[in-house]
Amino acid sequence: MTVAESRDDIVLFFTGSALGVLKPCGCSGGQLGGLERRTSIFAASPKVNRLIVDTGGMVLNDGEQDLIKFRILFEGFRLLGYDLVHLTPQDGEITANLGILNEGDKPFKIIAARGQDAGMPASFARQFTVRDRTISVNVAAFDAQAGPIGQSAGLFPDGDASLRVNILILGGCEGRAAQDILSTVPPTVDCVICPSDSDEPRLLSEPGARPLAFTVGRFGRHVSRVGVTVPAQKGPLALRLADVPVAEELPKDEALVRLYQSYQHLVKDGNLLEKYPSIPLPQKDVTFVGSKTCARCHEYEHGKWSEKAHADAFATLKKVGSDRDPECVICHVVGMEYSEGFITEERTAHLKDVGCEVCHGPGSEHVQTAGQAKTSEPKKNCLNCHTPEHSGEYAGHEEEFMKKIVHWREP
Repeated sequence: MTVAESRDDIVLFFTGSALGVLKPCGCSGGQLGGLERRTSIFAASPKVNRLIVDTGGMVLNDGEQDLIKFRILFEGFRLLGYDLVHLTPQDGEITANLGILNEGDKPFKIIAARGQDAGMPASFARQFTVRDRTISVNVAAFDAQAGPIGQSAGLFPDGDASLRVNILILGGCEGRAAQDILSTVPPTVDCVICPSDSDEPRLLSEPGARPLAFTVGRFGRHVSRVGVTVPAQKGPLALRLADVPVAEELPKDEALVRLYQSYQHLVKDGNLLEKYPSIPLPQKDVTFVGSKTCARCHEYEHGKWSEKAHADAFATLKKVGSDRDPECVICHVVGMEYSEGFITEERTAHLKDVGCEVCHGPGSEHVQTAGQAKTSEPKKNCLNCHTPEHSGEYAGHEEEFMKKIVHWREP
């Protein structure tokens, strides 16, 4: 899929499955995503002929940090000019628990699959005028676990097929083959959006086939763009799907940059770093000692390590205001997931940065025995932190990355 041309009469933008990712972590280059970069994508099409829809799946869980993100996403949709937001069952439950729908009118409409919540409609319609013709774009939500997909036909109004686009947002069909799904979709449906099963968007239907079926991908890395062309003479509307990567070269919207800063302040004020759940180290009477302790005997290795980026890992978070965000901090310090590990810079400064014990394990017994006992588990490997989400350039370049951290004497 490539970016569509601007000749479309109506442009439909779809996002979804953010799963709590408000922006890329920024630990490596070439990362896609970020609410603040969507503005330029949407602005490429005039408001009068565009529709912006989020298909749901906003956060992973319902923990304290997830709930903060949920509210931030709702505010982000407002700033970005969204027209419609679809709520998955989890989204709907969180919305109800937070009382968001009782907080006044929203600038966008909200739908959910029928039966999920009686207070939310299952469908939405918007009219566009193109060359003196009124085109209706109808969007409906349906949960395939609630009944046969064919029942979704009742969610769409009757009308001339040449004057409407019927879009079905499907839920509850995870694990089902695309062929099985598409064979049961009502013939009146023009476009089907299925739950995302991969980070990248996927075209599920055959090129040019009706209905057009696709997924939007995960983590907000891409925007799916459906261009609608109205023929000069009466006839079927043409739909063209394009994938628009949310690339780091795109300009940032300062209002959304400030919104993310608000999120960082909420995380800090909520003391989420201190509240991060931890468990005891598996081996009793063992603890982390900090890299400076290792320097007493391993002076050469410590000196070389001190020149590497790992030794300055925590400072990189402070520069961008993420040093109180547990989701970021955990890969920039020693042992945060253990009760003997990093807590905060104020309380455990000796354990900040990607120190010796991240890879070599807790060193207290090794130190107490003057090196006779080996360092113990747990020990991390590169892939614990250099995941596709956090370090997109790592896969395929492992040897290059390893050269960047060499701090030992080569044989």
